[in-house]
Amino acid sequence: MKLDKVDNKSRRLRKKLYLGEFAVFGCQLQCQLSCTSAQEHDDFTDALMAFLESRELCCLCGASNGVCDAIILPEARYGAPSADDLQALTSWLQAQDKVTGFQLGELLDLNYGDFDYCCE
Repeated sequence: MKLDKVDNKSRRLRKKLYLGEFAVFGCQLQCQLSCTSAQEHDDFTDALMAFLESRELCCLCGASNGVCDAIILPEARYGAPSADDLQALTSWLQAQDKVTGFQLGELLDLNYGDFDYCCE
């Protein structure tokens, strides 16, 4: 089955395969942190998750050894973070005193995207 051709698949099949209007997009985030303890890492990830929830986003994330790696995705079953969401996230990260640097990758199809590590 060719997953790159969407127009020859029924709506039901596109939905099962997360194609077309049923695709889910997200982006990779890597932050460099000035945290000195596990508690500070936990506090940062809690604050990040609270911010994302306020924008109806969620993340898969972990932070340790001065780095936070995350994938940002919508809470909705299908869709993508909007450009406004990503701009708000950028502004929020810039305002955090524990963040010394960060990189936000491009939107990728979370089911079929090629995940080259965006932040090497």
